[in-house]
Amino acid sequence: MMTRRAQLAQLRRVAVAAIEQYPLPAGRLEFVSHGENTTYRHDSAAGRHLIRVHRPQRHGRGVDSAAAIRSELAWLRAIRADTELAVPQPLDALDGSATVEASADGATRTCSVLRWMDGRIHESSPRPVHLRRLGEAMAQLHEQADAWTLPAEFIRMRWDQETFFGSVMVYGNITAGRCWELLPAEVRVRFEGVGRRASTLLEQAGDVGLIHADLHLGNALFARRQVKLIDFDDCGIGPRPYELAVALWELRERPDYPAYRDALLGGYRSRRDIDVADLDEFIAIRQVAFDLWYTGTAQVNPAFAARLDQVHRWSLSMLDLLERR
Repeated sequence: MMTRRAQLAQLRRVAVAAIEQYPLPAGRLEFVSHGENTTYRHDSAAGRHLIRVHRPQRHGRGVDSAAAIRSELAWLRAIRADTELAVPQPLDALDGSATVEASADGATRTCSVLRWMDGRIHESSPRPVHLRRLGEAMAQLHEQADAWTLPAEFIRMRWDQETFFGSVMVYGNITAGRCWELLPAEVRVRFEGVGRRASTLLEQAGDVGLIHADLHLGNALFARRQVKLIDFDDCGIGPRPYELAVALWELRERPDYPAYRDALLGGYRSRRDIDVADLDEFIAIRQVAFDLWYTGTAQVNPAFAARLDQVHRWSLSMLDLLERR
């Protein structure tokens, strides 16, 4: 495993090579995050932009990553055209393409650029009002998706039993199947139980469509009374109750959780109805998905490796809570 410092140095040079292919003047490049993708903020006379260096095989085994990213960007453009929702604006490359391929120091990555969005993230300081606004925006997002005709070349993940519990995805640089093998025995047994319960639930889900799939408070920016939705990197076809479960997942262990749940549902149902009878089961599915992703990413990211045991313990604690209900 390359050190974090070496990884960031290499990917920064990839980002610089990508910027040269966009209509952006010289500017300052600042590191933002190194997790699923590696991102940088570029400040120049043209404004602020987010430079995304995408991980290979991010969208599953054998999937054309560039095509999948173009599909994500197509949805963002459609949301901006069809609604008043605030979502990132893609920037086309100099040749008119939605993505570019950039290389440096032996690394080649698909890259994309979005206009920067300002706002405050309340993941560590949530209030019910934030969940209510998020729920309303989430319902509006689903309304737009139901009315939008997907382009013929649209390629995104399908969040179903095989994707959640099989070996469709590649996390870090290993298949999800290998991630299952790396789980501690106790964690794996508990996750297999979630998978058995989820099989019928996912097969019979009736409210299925295009979802963000990672719309928790860490991916929502708040500015005055407006909520801005960011990081559509996980978007795909999936059950709508899972979307709500993701928003509530990190709040589920809080003693004031009912207030957050009621606020999210109140906001969502102000625009669109939804059946949440199995909400806790969808939260359990999210916990499994997160742990598998974290396990794979820990094989290539030292910061994730250092916290992996803690994540496994959290998963067991979360499942204990959900199964006591």
